[in-house]
Amino acid sequence: MSENQIEEKQKSETEGIADCTLEEVFERLEQVIVDMEEEASLEKSFQMYHQGMELLKTCNEKIDRVEKRIQILDEEGRTHDF
Repeated sequence: MSENQIEEKQKSETEGIADCTLEEVFERLEQVIVDMEEEASLEKSFQMYHQGMELLKTCNEKIDRVEKRIQILDEEGRTHDF
């Protein structure tokens, strides 16, 4: 498989992850890890590593967005950013 084919395959496998829930992205990341443990090919392992890093990046972005929306309710009932 050529380098361009690998890149195209990675793009197709990570497309739409931004629309997934955090739980769905974690499930996909977990599957990549399982696949990497079973795969012997260096080329395929590199491809899955890249896919896993993209999924991890998406997880971090989603978590950051949630953390920014968390607010603390004080004793008087007013909200404050976390």
